Amino acid sequence: MTERWDPAGAGVIALPSGRLVRGRGLRRPVPEGPDPTFSVHLLGRQPPPVPWESLWLRWPDFRLPADRAQARAMLRQAWDRAATDRVEVACGGGRGRTGTALACLAVLDGVPADEAVAYVRRHYHPKAVETPWQRRYVRRFDRR
Repeated sequence: MTERWDPAGAGVIALPSGRLVRGRGLRRPVPEGPDPTFSVHLLGRQPPPVPWESLWLRWPDFRLPADRAQARAMLRQAWDRAATDRVEVACGGGRGRTGTALACLAVLDGVPADEAVAYVRRHYHPKAVETPWQRRYVRRFDRR
């Protein structure tokens, strides 16, 4: 098993199961501490390479994922990997798309979909999940 994130580390959110996931904005420097072992980058264009395993999900700023089935598969993979790996979810600013993805991970972890945005705002950032359509996306995201 990989060394876990520090639960008090910058951007780290603890899901109810105990899985730890780090959210961050890619326009900021990588936080102190260990690098992720796996990340999902939520951007409108392909991100630069990183020295760890990563996936790119095409997700334009202030919008929703371009391919919802791909988004579900990648978020499921991130949730699965968070049980043993240091998983990071990141967009440009670290709030809207990242918050939306973290809320979906919370749903996969058992948080009711209608409570997931509040959960992420309480445990990650108070302004996470920025748009009405991002909030609706989370409410309609289910565990299947």
